[in-house]
Amino acid sequence: MRRYERQSNGKADIKGTPGLDDLNQQGARRIIQQAIEAELATMLEQYSNVKTIDGRRAVVRNGCLPEREIVTAVGPVPVKVPKIRDRSGSGIKFNSSIVPPYARKSPRVSSSLPWLYLRGVSTGDMGEALSELLGEQARGLSASVVGRPKAAWSEEYEQWNKRDLSASRWIYWWADGIHTQARAEDSDGQCLLVIIGVKPDGSKERMALSDGYRESKESWKELLLDLKKRGLQAPPMLAVGDGAMGLWAALEEVFPQTRHQRCWFQKIGNILNVMPKSQHGKAKAALAEIWNAATRADAIIAFNQFVDTYAAKYPKAIEKLMKDRDALLAFYDFPAEHWQHVRTTNPIESTFATVRHRTSRTRNCLSRSTFLAMAFKLIEAAGQSWRKIRGAEKVDQLLKGVPFKDGTPVIESTPAPRALAA
Repeated sequence: MRRYERQSNGKADIKGTPGLDDLNQQGARRIIQQAIEAELATMLEQYSNVKTIDGRRAVVRNGCLPEREIVTAVGPVPVKVPKIRDRSGSGIKFNSSIVPPYARKSPRVSSSLPWLYLRGVSTGDMGEALSELLGEQARGLSASVVGRPKAAWSEEYEQWNKRDLSASRWIYWWADGIHTQARAEDSDGQCLLVIIGVKPDGSKERMALSDGYRESKESWKELLLDLKKRGLQAPPMLAVGDGAMGLWAALEEVFPQTRHQRCWFQKIGNILNVMPKSQHGKAKAALAEIWNAATRADAIIAFNQFVDTYAAKYPKAIEKLMKDRDALLAFYDFPAEHWQHVRTTNPIESTFATVRHRTSRTRNCLSRSTFLAMAFKLIEAAGQSWRKIRGAEKVDQLLKGVPFKDGTPVIESTPAPRALAA
């Protein structure tokens, strides 16, 4: 049995004869650890603007979990997964997609390839990257051999994108337009249009993925009409998205019954962008009083108080808040257990955070099919760690038409008959 020895730099080295297997394992450990650190750095950057009331960063690194072995294609590799501390009390956690909680096996190379591409490893460098996972025999892989999986991904995406939806149902949608640095052919202004849905059993599912032009109404409308064409009968009860007008305009035409919920995190960012930094701490706390209120009435009181406090000095901030009041408070008409899920577009943001920050090195243009296929495989990998929403059993009440007020079901009571007069 091999022993692991701690170096002065804190890293564990495999002790024993430094043969090819050991070198391969060390290389695999290095690339896996670097990928995990990149995931953590992206997440910390994503929440860098979230501060405590005293101005400190709310989401910070907090050591590592105990070292554990992950079985890879070149044998067992010791890795350490970092931990974070969330001082805001929002329950934010770091779960690596490379090494999910309790996983004892790393992703197969076929599922790792999209991550390597999307993180900026060009086709010419792929053989060298894979050699660290597979050994020297992979160094000689040609670009055509490395490119073969992409053709399979494209075919898989095309089949998925044509699947029959007549028996499908989603209660909630998270919808967003994702802009990346990776360039597709003729892609000036091009972005990914993504929808993740919640099924009747409360589980999350990748639902739609296409490309569009600057999140325009026409692009979103084309996607939504395609869903109808493939048999989608029931629209979602609530769609969650940012301030892109194209999405909401398209929903009004194609699925007018769907309620709109604006993402609170993006709205807060938009408001703070037009306020001086000296006011960010107090303003953020005041906005939290709105979306954390227990009832719609309390939220409106906090809303009006924010307006009264900042209207004179920062009218642009107030304008951004007031124009979306109803859409920001739509979640109060749904189960309270679901609020933490439907107040933000976090499921999409967290899935694509790595893409947004890591594709700047992919300078060569990708074909449209490759661009979509890699994003498709990325969502597939992320979806393996998705969990059901809290209070999944409450979805059944929504489907039965039970109304909710302030997160609580409204049960109509039948008045008791009057007693007969003596």
